[in-house]
Amino acid sequence: MIPDFSPIRNNEMKYPEFSAQFTVELLRDATNASIDYMLDLIAGLTDADVVFDPADPNADDPYAVEGEERIGWTLAHLIVHVTASSEEWATYASILARGIPYPAEPRLRYETSWHEVTTHAQCVQRLEESRRIRLGYLSAFPDAPLLETLREISPRFVERFGEINAISAYLFGMSHEVGHYEQMQEVKRQALAGKAAAQS
Repeated sequence: MIPDFSPIRNNEMKYPEFSAQFTVELLRDATNASIDYMLDLIAGLTDADVVFDPADPNADDPYAVEGEERIGWTLAHLIVHVTASSEEWATYASILARGIPYPAEPRLRYETSWHEVTTHAQCVQRLEESRRIRLGYLSAFPDAPLLETLREISPRFVERFGEINAISAYLFGMSHEVGHYEQMQEVKRQALAGKAAAQS
């Protein structure tokens, strides 16, 4: 089951309270559900569909390389982005679960270049690879995770989201992923609409 992150997004709950309902087994289930959702989303799409350039008037990525700050993101781009974030926070989660505090820096993030992901098969490979990586990090949790160990993050972050332990860290990455679902749906809609228009 994919978690409902609306209590976090609506500022009704912070991560310590939200994450208390989750076990490691539930995180495994949520991981599989999220990966399966994205696989279903791109099922039947062509290579051209996953690299379709969408119109996105709200595009604004200040962390993008020069010249790419205002571009719309393809489905392939979105997939490599969300999987990288989920894997990053799964990494922190596995460290925290073993009782090792981790600071805000350096970030433990690697994102596959979206320029190199140009086929449907590559998107599927990236999603399945991410499933294996994330479940691997959950397997690194001890039988009794040390949930009192917290990530060393800024006071501003704590004020907004609350303290981050292993379970919270894992969910934080997944929340980011789920938050891009609507964007993925819109890009798919535009890709299929454009193809239908070209064929009519």
